[in-house]
Amino acid sequence: MKSQLRIMLSVTVVMAAYAVSWSAEDPNLEALEREFTSEERNHWSFQPIRTVSVPAVRMSGWARQPVDRFVLRKLEHSQLKPAVEADRRTWLRRVYLDLIGLPPTPEQQRKFLMDSSVQAYEKVVDQLLAREEYGERWARHWLDVVRYAESNGYERDGTKPHAWRYRDYVIRAFNSDKPYSQFLIEQIAGDEIIKSNSESQIATTFLRLGTWDDEPADPVKDRYDQLDDILATTSAVFMANTLQCARCHEHKFEPFTQVDYARILAVFDPLKRPQDGRQDLDRLVGTTQELSDYKRAMESADSKISEIESERNKLQALLQKKALNSAQTDISKAVIAAFQTQEENRSEQQKRLVEQNQKSLDQAVNRVATGSQILLLKTWKDRIVTLNALRPEEPPRAYVWYEETNLPPATKVFYRGDPTTPAGSLGPDIPGIFQDRSSVLQEPKKRKNSSGRRIWFANWLTNKQHPLTARVLVNRIWQWHFGEGIVSTESNFGLRGDRPTHPELLDWLAGWFVENGWCMKPLHRMIVLSSTYRMSSVWNQEASQIDPEERLLWRWKPRRLDAEAIRDSILSASGTLNRKMFGPSIYPSIARAVLEGQSIPGNGWGKSDELEARRRSVYVFVKRSLLVPELELLDFPDTTASCEQRVVSTVAPQALTFMNGLFIHEQAASMAARLEYGIERTLEEQISKAFQLTLCRLPSDHEIEQSLAFIALQTTQLREERSKESDSHEKDDKTTRIAETHRGAMKAFCLVLMNTDEFVFSE
Repeated sequence: MKSQLRIMLSVTVVMAAYAVSWSAEDPNLEALEREFTSEERNHWSFQPIRTVSVPAVRMSGWARQPVDRFVLRKLEHSQLKPAVEADRRTWLRRVYLDLIGLPPTPEQQRKFLMDSSVQAYEKVVDQLLAREEYGERWARHWLDVVRYAESNGYERDGTKPHAWRYRDYVIRAFNSDKPYSQFLIEQIAGDEIIKSNSESQIATTFLRLGTWDDEPADPVKDRYDQLDDILATTSAVFMANTLQCARCHEHKFEPFTQVDYARILAVFDPLKRPQDGRQDLDRLVGTTQELSDYKRAMESADSKISEIESERNKLQALLQKKALNSAQTDISKAVIAAFQTQEENRSEQQKRLVEQNQKSLDQAVNRVATGSQILLLKTWKDRIVTLNALRPEEPPRAYVWYEETNLPPATKVFYRGDPTTPAGSLGPDIPGIFQDRSSVLQEPKKRKNSSGRRIWFANWLTNKQHPLTARVLVNRIWQWHFGEGIVSTESNFGLRGDRPTHPELLDWLAGWFVENGWCMKPLHRMIVLSSTYRMSSVWNQEASQIDPEERLLWRWKPRRLDAEAIRDSILSASGTLNRKMFGPSIYPSIARAVLEGQSIPGNGWGKSDELEARRRSVYVFVKRSLLVPELELLDFPDTTASCEQRVVSTVAPQALTFMNGLFIHEQAASMAARLEYGIERTLEEQISKAFQLTLCRLPSDHEIEQSLAFIALQTTQLREERSKESDSHEKDDKTTRIAETHRGAMKAFCLVLMNTDEFVFSE
């Protein structure tokens, strides 16, 4: 208790020191600038990326790729040896799940095992990197980091219209191996680049993926909370720093001041959010020429249609007046009076009369109209239909911010971060800790309709001199391959973050990455073809005592697959996976009990047909207040902020859902049917096929015996259960009863395989 009190007092003193350093009444911004300590200036992540030579090692024959030498040197320094190489089946399953998030099929397994050429591994990797599923797998990693979701959060959790286009953009970017420098620039400033188009503008959805309160208590504060979300996410994703902590006062731990915060805030301050009150809006995107051509064509069509409608309305009004005054009309006086009253002056009763008798009036008009008048009305109608049919296709709509002028607002420093207490104005600039390490930056150049600040900032981030951008990205890729980055705090390279376990390797990778055009696929290729990646997960007691956290990479560290890879592997094994790519998101079936847990049960959750619902998990609609249970239980990330690394939990509901849930039972039944109707005829052959579909290997003799015994036991139990049911089953055909009993037993067997540790872990 005393220690807690001391901590609280210390924090209070520190906060007081920050609070009295300046005030809104006396906005001495220079007082917020400060000199950096030697520890801050010399911190490893603020230093330029070093030119590093690949080291010499004693076991040089073990190294297949340059990265191996860096890993091996650390092991040799600690008197450790790498684990033996994993067998071919293990590596094949590992690299398939890693690169495309799906297991190899039995045919792909057979083909690789029969390939004895020295290029066998390389051929597999090159084929996987060329497949479209690669983008689907690796886009999901990126979506974690950028807090991707398709709803706003808060109580109503409204849908973000067309946010799914950003997901498709990321998939295509990974598949085309778009240089990371361009990938970064497009997401921050895709509307400000020289050849801006619909693709680059859709990329800026990144800026708008955060939560949004459609009824904020304080709209001004909410506005700056939104900008703070952009600043925080950009800082974490691309720079692995916590700049947002300097919003209210000087950062307690890192070399960032409120002035630094305000300078970066100025980069995003000109952005406007398209909305209409509570309604969140999207915007048309495309090149300037495309949008102007579309606007011009639509205006031309509207003008021509308006002219026709004006003439048509005059004639119709004349004919209606003639019909209403005709002695032959059978329309009542009350109805006539309703039609003759101006629309805006009609009573509710008159509005109902007009609606109920419009058809009768049209018939009366036809009786009083001449043949030429009827022909003219039809000609006008056909002309309007033709003009509407000739309208150009609408450009894509995207969920983006925009700048409406190239005159940016004056960004203020706020006392204690409160937007109601603005102090002096600041323009955009880079944080002070980087200013003496960056090449001289020119002022942002204004665009026609924007400030040019974001493209200026993005160009600074992708400058080869920048110490963080390449390091952060290669560290994330290393993490997504091995489960943990060279820097284990993947979104915090600051003084409070962890130091790299292999600093020379990190700098070598960052330098190599930039020199090779910022392309990710060559980096993947080098990593997965390395001896480090090909190690087995064999345990080494001696190594575990020297390196209990396994940071030195002396073996392949087994880890559970993420939620999407598990769901997709289940669909793949059952044979029901729908490979359709792109487009609006899907809505897998969710139990009523789960939907009723919402403030408005079922609100915002659509319904996909059975085929659509079996698409890959990356296409599942991400609703902040309602996640698909199969994904949520397996630690789908919290989307309110950037997720650098998913939590891996083990809780009872996981086992309950994946043994008893409707989804897993449907897929187990589909897999059983797949085995029954395949080319395999004997039960032993079906068992072997089941192992290949799920575990990507053949069963041992002992496992075949166990499987046969389990299926026999299940068959007996199901037969006994059926005999206890109603007598109506006695009328069933005996052959049908036997087939259904066997199918039920095989379903139970498939269910067991899908619930094994081996199925959900990468070994």
